Parts: sequence; structure tokens; C-alpha cells
Amino acid sequence: MRRVRRATAALVMSGGLIAGWTTPAAGEEPGLLRLAHLSPDTPAVDVYVDSVSDPAARITLPGVGYGTVSDYQDVPPGEYTVSMRPAGAAADTPPVLSTTVEVTGDSARTVAGVGLFAKLGLAIIDDSLATPPSGQARIRVLDGASNAQTVDVTTADGTAIATALPFATTGDYVDVPAGTTTLRVSTGGEPPTELPLDVAPGAVYSLVVLDSDGSGLTVQPVLDAASPGIVPTGGVETGAGGTAGDGLPGPGLAVTLVVGCLALAAGVGSRWGRVRDEARPR
Repeated sequence: MRRVRRATAALVMSGGLIAGWTTPAAGEEPGLLRLAHLSPDTPAVDVYVDSVSDPAARITLPGVGYGTVSDYQDVPPGEYTVSMRPAGAAADTPPVLSTTVEVTGDSARTVAGVGLFAKLGLAIIDDSLATPPSGQARIRVLDGASNAQTVDVTTADGTAIATALPFATTGDYVDVPAGTTTLRVSTGGEPPTELPLDVAPGAVYSLVVLDSDGSGLTVQPVLDAASPGIVPTGGVETGAGGTAGDGLPGPGLAVTLVVGCLALAAGVGSRWGRVRDEARPR
């Protein structure tokens, strides 16, 4: 991973609160940590990140909704507790879920709420920000769509980015030629839907597959890192879902992917339309 240095360890988050964060010791590289809400039937949550060694150090992200992927945050190396509470609940309310994550210098991790609410879990996902080979981009798929049992994603030249990737799992990074190509997205053996894709050389992306209204899907691109080793950092856009502003590539990519998935929604059809309702707690 390319080292990313900041002039300050102060973190400013849109809708977030930070208290007591300490600057890494001289010569000590910070780690990178981000949060994601990928559970389609789980209501918005308040996410707390607490340092185990320093109880006064806390990041709070209020009202994080489905589809939200925050930018990375610089945090000192150490062990952290990540907890989710119902949106608006008091800070001393028992969390719905919690886990611990170890942050090391120069590491990058995503802590994501995954699965349906009845079996909700927190996954710690290792992120690779290493620069791909010259003229290449790097892509993986995060499957947060319960409307399909599995997702297949390939490029126009047949390169497989994800094959039969199950709901609530993460695929491996795959290097693809940079530039304009076409993604072919299919679910459960259905005919593929073709979506235009333009990726920058040296960039690293996650394609987040999400449920849309009804029984359809959307594909949401998230920029993990951009050449030369620039990592999006800053606030999280909370409430309505989606990614933080600087975490997206150009608007053309996002628009073409989402519009293209309207056709994918028809392909999925009512076969998966009952999944969300059947799994929702009564």
C-alpha cells in the first residue's frame, strides 16, 4: 500500500463527532478505517468507534443508512471497538452489534454491517490500496443485495470480477485495463445487463451491489484509492445512503451504472422480490 501522510490527525466528518483523538507518535504511520452499512432491511444506525486504549477517543457517525460507505479516516494504530446502535439512541444504550478491529500502521480496513437484520453481522474487510500495474485499474465487488442469491460481474473482454458471489460477501480484487469498457452484471443465471464503465489508470475501486426499490439492484461505485496513491478521507454522507462526495469517481460512471441497472431490475423480477419481506423481523 502506498503510504498516505496527512498534515493533521484532526478528522472532520459530515454529521460525525470526534473527541480526544491523538496524533500518532513520530515516525508511526496511521491506519485507515472506514464504515459501511450493507444490510438492506436494517434501519439507520448510529456507529461508534472507540479506542480500547484511550476511552476518551471516539468517532460517532449518526444516522448511517443502507448503502453508506464512508471515506477512510486516519486513526492511530491500536485496537478499536466498533458498535452500532439504533439511530437516535442514547450513547449508553446496549449496542445492536459490536466487534473489535486491530488497526496497524499503513493498513486499510472496512467494517461493514452485512446480512439481513435477522442474522445481522459485522464484517472486517481487508482493503488493498496497492497501485495496480501501469495502464491497469483494480476492481472488486461488495455484495449487499439480498434481491439476488448470487451476482456475476465480468468485463466485455470476459475478465471475471465476481463469479457466483453470494449476498453479504466480498470478492477479490481483479486488475483490468484502464479506460472505457462494459460491465456485464447478472444474477442467478439470468441474462447479463451491460453497463458502461470508465476507470482511471492506477485507481482502485469497490463496486457495491445494492437492493433498489422493489426487486431490482443498483451498482454503486466507490473509489478506494486513486493514482498516485491518493486515498479519499473525510466525512461520511449519512441518512439517505450513498457514498461520501470525494469517494466517487466522475458522475458519468455513477449515472450510467445506476441507469443501466434499471434493466437489471426487470431481469431479476419477482423471483427475488419476496426475500426482503420474508426476512424482515415481525
